[in-house]
Amino acid sequence: MRNKLLPILFILSISFLLFCPATYLKAQEVSFYKDIAVIIQTHCAPCHNKDGLAPFSLLTYEEVASRSNFIGYVTKTRYMPPFKADISFQHYKNENTLSADEIQLIQTWINTGAEKGQKKKRKGEDIPTDIHQKNAPEPINVNDYDLSIGMQKKFQMNSPGKEEFRFFYAPVNNEGSKMIKSIQFVPGNKKLVHHSRIMTDTTGSIAGIDGMSESDTGVYQYQTKPLADNFLFGWVPGNDRIVFPEGTGKKLFQGSNFIFNVHYSPSPIISSDSSFIRIKYTDKPVDREVITLTLKEDNISNLPFIIKANQVSTFYMRSAMLTQDVSLISIMPHMHLLGKKFKSFAVTPSGDVLQLINVPDWDFNWQMTYTFQKYLYLPKGSVIYAEAQYDNTINNERNPSKQPKDVGYGWGTNDEMMNLVIYYVTYKPGDENKIL
Repeated sequence: MRNKLLPILFILSISFLLFCPATYLKAQEVSFYKDIAVIIQTHCAPCHNKDGLAPFSLLTYEEVASRSNFIGYVTKTRYMPPFKADISFQHYKNENTLSADEIQLIQTWINTGAEKGQKKKRKGEDIPTDIHQKNAPEPINVNDYDLSIGMQKKFQMNSPGKEEFRFFYAPVNNEGSKMIKSIQFVPGNKKLVHHSRIMTDTTGSIAGIDGMSESDTGVYQYQTKPLADNFLFGWVPGNDRIVFPEGTGKKLFQGSNFIFNVHYSPSPIISSDSSFIRIKYTDKPVDREVITLTLKEDNISNLPFIIKANQVSTFYMRSAMLTQDVSLISIMPHMHLLGKKFKSFAVTPSGDVLQLINVPDWDFNWQMTYTFQKYLYLPKGSVIYAEAQYDNTINNERNPSKQPKDVGYGWGTNDEMMNLVIYYVTYKPGDENKIL
């Protein structure tokens, strides 16, 4: 009799799971403090905090619960967290993707009432504290930086509806050279700052460029002398900061001053901005200087760089052969609104192919510097390649022109670019096994 009951009990248990999922899941006691807080803190809070790039904070139960349905939607559709690189092509230190189990856990929490649960206690403390304070990295603290410097005065955008390209000069005049551990650009006006390029000058003769427009012919008088570093750091939407590996650093030469080249999107109203950067110097000896390699439109092999109206176009670029063995730290591709796909790889003298980055679904609003999990070794004689696809048809929902027109190179949002920025150091034996 007992053996005959077993199949019946099994069928009943399966039926219960199928037809009473909410009741069953509720019994699992999925709660914010036990299950959800650590997910939010690990994947969301680094940007969603009062000092972060995101527009609202997600540091407490109340903040998360008030947006629970929204969080459920953007995580289920994988719109959030935004990480556009294909991790089956290459892995990165700063990967930020949710597992299927994490997404389901969020859905379960929402569907069973978004329960708060019990707070955890820190070891040695009597007062319960939020799990996000215990288990994950703290939000960026300005006190962790050695230098915070920005525009000398607030910039006023007085031409509503017009893009602005401006130079700003931030004097430092540091005594002695220093090595930079990390750089973070903080847009003062998150809605309007489109992108920014940070450069350094040691001549002391470019201060007059402060506040000038790129369209002002007067800027040419300040561009006759080479800069100490014409690409210290680049900020684009989605890019937060760069942290260089131990034992390396980006050199800030003695007597350096910063130049911000900032692009502002059109504003419907008169607006202002006071962007700035945060610098952290290395606190340990540095034996290798970080160098910037930039591939841009001059490196495109199938010029002219013109994306024809009503066409999907692909362009290819390549670097010169490397003149020394190098170890790659990070990579940052850049396109505008017509961009659809971006891929880069390197070919060694022996014919080996090293995959660098693949962004199969380009999103102009989410760009970042991708730091490799380990140094990527490229021997002398290697060549770096890139290919980018652009969709200049009405099928591209991001196309800024309702009636597509030919588009060429330019810094404006409605123009196009094809850039690839790589940070690297000279190679040392064993780099390929060193975790960054």
